[in-house]
Amino acid sequence: MFRIDFHKFFSLLFFLFIYGGIKLLISKELVSEYFEQVVLYTVIVIIVSIGLNLIYGYTGQFSLGHAAFYGIGAYSSAVICRFFNIESALLFIPVILCSGIISAMIAYLIGIPVLRLKDDFLAIATLGFGILVRVFLDNSDRISDMLGGSRGFIGIPKITNLEIAFFSFLVILFLTINLINSRYGLFLRTIKSDELATSSLGIDTSKMKLLAFCSGCFLAGVGGSLYAHLYTFLHPSNFDILKSIDFLVIVIIGGMGSIYGTIIASIIWVGLIEGLRNFLPTEWMDFRWVIIPVLLILIMMLKPEGLFVKKR
Repeated sequence: MFRIDFHKFFSLLFFLFIYGGIKLLISKELVSEYFEQVVLYTVIVIIVSIGLNLIYGYTGQFSLGHAAFYGIGAYSSAVICRFFNIESALLFIPVILCSGIISAMIAYLIGIPVLRLKDDFLAIATLGFGILVRVFLDNSDRISDMLGGSRGFIGIPKITNLEIAFFSFLVILFLTINLINSRYGLFLRTIKSDELATSSLGIDTSKMKLLAFCSGCFLAGVGGSLYAHLYTFLHPSNFDILKSIDFLVIVIIGGMGSIYGTIIASIIWVGLIEGLRNFLPTEWMDFRWVIIPVLLILIMMLKPEGLFVKKR
């Protein structure tokens, strides 16, 4: 019997309404190009943060190398578009998928040995992989001068627009919610609660953790692809440990295991950084990195479970 999921239906209507409002503002030239770029970057941050939430928020795998897969997706997309001279939005769609798949494949190869570790040991291993990717990108010009190495990757076509970014987000949101609400999502949550008890019930916990890790890294690769063709320039410093911490902070603020919390926290995070960039005087610009940590400390003291998660 056909049944409508009203929660998903109204969520879809809400996000389409947001898209329509932003599109109207842009078409009427009521907002600047800078505002449009900030909106697109926010959508990218949401996609990548949802990926980390699958890994850490739902499964409890403490990963500090998420930005590495973000960078792999970005560089993969840039190379594919440069090699095949792709500049149209229609041909860009399979490139986004390929970038996500490449990140997921590397995550699979890395995850098989690394995901045997737990807690701090897993964090150190993923941190090491993140540093490895950063060093590789810094010296990538030795493989191909096109990659730029420490100079950065230039000449990337600007293809990412509101339609591609927004509808990529909607598809990812729909698939992620369906995964979480499926029996596999239940397995992921039970692994986070008690992996030994979950294993005793006959659930292959290694397989489930690898599924979550690859899925999260796939989303990071998709976000990286959109990022590369929004800013048209890539530098290894864009994908270092500090960027991984940014995504981790968003997941914690929004609430681990809360997709909508991650969405709201991503908007707050980007809005706060860009807002302070615009409102603070030039000589006070670096002071925002004092304001933001103080706010994070207050949030963790008052709402340690996250802003948008009910205390259990």
